[in-house]
Amino acid sequence: MKTRRLGRTGYEVSEIGLGCWQLGGDFGPVDDDTSDSILTHALNAGVTFWDTADVYGNGLSESRIGAHAKGPNVVVATKLGRASTLYPNKYSKQALRDSLVGSAKRLGVQALDLAQLHCVPGEVLRDGAIFRWMDELQAEGLVRHWGASVETIEEGLLCLKQPGCATLQIIFNLLRQDAAKDLLPQAAAQDVGIIVRLPLASGLLSGKFDKNTRFADSDHRNYNRDGAAFSVGETFAGIRYEKGVELVQTLKGFAPEGLPMNQFALRWVLDHPEVSTVIAGVSKPEQIAENVAASERKSLFPALMKQLGEWYEDNVKPEIRGGV
Repeated sequence: MKTRRLGRTGYEVSEIGLGCWQLGGDFGPVDDDTSDSILTHALNAGVTFWDTADVYGNGLSESRIGAHAKGPNVVVATKLGRASTLYPNKYSKQALRDSLVGSAKRLGVQALDLAQLHCVPGEVLRDGAIFRWMDELQAEGLVRHWGASVETIEEGLLCLKQPGCATLQIIFNLLRQDAAKDLLPQAAAQDVGIIVRLPLASGLLSGKFDKNTRFADSDHRNYNRDGAAFSVGETFAGIRYEKGVELVQTLKGFAPEGLPMNQFALRWVLDHPEVSTVIAGVSKPEQIAENVAASERKSLFPALMKQLGEWYEDNVKPEIRGGV
């Protein structure tokens, strides 16, 4: 597995990381054996960056990670800010501290490797007090580094103005390309690590779904496809499911011969050098090997990257709901 530097944190992390939302059961039930197998396969494949959050399964994802042997090179990043004790308007330094202490306890650590503000409302970010609190909590030793996970380019640029912000987690994939223009270059100039989530657009870019695919009632791809529970951009990158299936069928025509659709999508993200790691969630342990293989694939030709950018502007961007 190839590694990249996670910005000013100095951590060397695997290019392909592991998204652990599914370990909380939010994509449908995941039993303990499956969870343990996923984490073991990740370790064996050299996946050394794991991303979770306090609200994934109400702490279940963190607890499962905490109970698993991780090894000295694994960086575990968690997130805070969406639990009912904070969201949407109960943010305070003490509430942040309580959240961090709870995450550390579940993960079985004294200090968190990386704590990320978790899609905090824009008005809270603009107020700015939350950034000062995170600086102070870092100084107390609760976290080694802090960053932010954001919904939009505007929020990302706001976070980049904060000197203490070491990482930025963004939605970035073939169906959400806007960050490549201004956000990624600015982050690189400031040595802020970029963590990409939703690289497969909730699985759409795996190329395995069709208009008849059905998802479990507990799966956000069912209950949040129109933004009923949280930002619509977190599900299928904000694109209506049926339209997304059509767009992916068109994308398959761009993929180089012999390159599976999921690896094509991951390779596209990795071909942006500003990206530190790509967190891809899996529901089955064997999917880890498929994702990891993208790290060894050859870079896409510049002409193809340009063509994909033009296709996005003309055909995809007008379909995105919830802002970019």
